[in-house]
Amino acid sequence: MTLLQATAPPPVAEAAPRRKTAERRRPRPLSFRIAVGFLVLTALAAVFAPLIAPYAPDAIDLDASLAVPDGTHVLGTDQSGRDLLSRVLHGAGPSLVAPLALLALASVMGIALGTLAAWNGGWVDALVSRVTDVMFAFPGLLFVILIVSVFGDGLTTAVIALALAYSPVVAKYTRSIALAERAKPYIDAYRVQGMGGFAICARRLVPNLAPSLIGYLVLMFGQVLMGMATLSYLGFGAQPPSSEWGLMVKEGQAALVQGALWPALVPGTAIALVVVAFNIAGVRISDRLGVRER
Repeated sequence: MTLLQATAPPPVAEAAPRRKTAERRRPRPLSFRIAVGFLVLTALAAVFAPLIAPYAPDAIDLDASLAVPDGTHVLGTDQSGRDLLSRVLHGAGPSLVAPLALLALASVMGIALGTLAAWNGGWVDALVSRVTDVMFAFPGLLFVILIVSVFGDGLTTAVIALALAYSPVVAKYTRSIALAERAKPYIDAYRVQGMGGFAICARRLVPNLAPSLIGYLVLMFGQVLMGMATLSYLGFGAQPPSSEWGLMVKEGQAALVQGALWPALVPGTAIALVVVAFNIAGVRISDRLGVRER
């Protein structure tokens, strides 16, 4: 071995940065682009539904009851003759906004509890862990029904109840990643500088957890949307004459015995497509953020 060979830096030293750059430059999969495009179109449909819907969502036409898709009604009508396309477009708003509000509320509570447990440790960590374990052991749907039975049904009550049910999930995940972040040297450096625990958590710790939390919450959105649709289907969420998708599935179920599939199939398909799109986007976003963290 020559002196030049012995002193030359190993090629592995730049492998990690090059690998990271290659990962960032890798083209996005077609499935991810389709999923994001579909979600953007769904959001635009929810915003501009009053302008693009061909009919009012509650316009009743008994002469067109359970009409099959044609030039007049592109997706058919329900039992009352209401245009399904118009109802799905108008229902996109409450079907997406309610899970978004639910997830925001659950995130605030869960991130606060998880960070509190990870930062303080000891009996605080033990107490938060036991409370979240109890919430996990208690069936989520039963807990929501209990809350609704006490405070009454409706979309607002359902959002708050499901947020309380999902907050332990967010808290457990936040605690796990906050424990690893808390052990990093920069935390001790801020402590030495005299920065208080609340300031470190609010200004440094939680912002550094944001990439992981964002990917996790995007993945959760589809599950949350399904939960809200289930509550509306059971009669605990949105109430008539709302065109929320879960409620539309419930109302369209009665038409199945008459051989009409469209009133239940159209909103059910909308729910399935949005959930699948969020799952595809969430997995990709989580992978990308994970690469950036490494």
